[in-house]
Amino acid sequence: MELIKTPIRDLVIVKNKVFEDARGYFTEAYNEKTFQENGISINFKQDNRSKSSYGVIRGLHYQLNPASQSKLVSVIVGKVYDVAVDIRKGSPTFGQWYGVELSDENHLQFLIPQGFAHGFSVLSETAIFSYKCDNFYTPNLDRGIAYNDPALNIDWKIPANKALISDKDNKHPLLANAEINFSY
Repeated sequence: MELIKTPIRDLVIVKNKVFEDARGYFTEAYNEKTFQENGISINFKQDNRSKSSYGVIRGLHYQLNPASQSKLVSVIVGKVYDVAVDIRKGSPTFGQWYGVELSDENHLQFLIPQGFAHGFSVLSETAIFSYKCDNFYTPNLDRGIAYNDPALNIDWKIPANKALISDKDNKHPLLANAEINFSY
């Protein structure tokens, strides 16, 4: 397992060692010791999965403190474009985003710490997406930012006429109007 830094502090790509043979493959998806040796101490509490079809964009989601969530995300089946936006007030990269393609072929994972909004678009016919979270889902602290905020200008890798967005995600405010209680 290799932890790769991104241009935005605290966002990390996890590159797993994959052992393949005629039977298939094996990979270690999480190792607390490896994370701790790299200065990352997260107590994961909840695992979630979603299944989506091509063109679905989910996000940008986050939870307010005290229920904010770090997420270790990966794709079990298919391919997505995964995005994290820094929403930590005072951060030198506030409002900047970073995206990475996650798939069942590249076996990459994306570690998104508290203080980031998260979303993804589905690039394959279907995708099964896995979220490992360090806090429980808390509906009254659930928030979001508009996936199509022009100030963010995120390229979701999906033609606009093919994008499938939930009613909830279509109602999220722009980053400039979003309720945020994270500090850098």
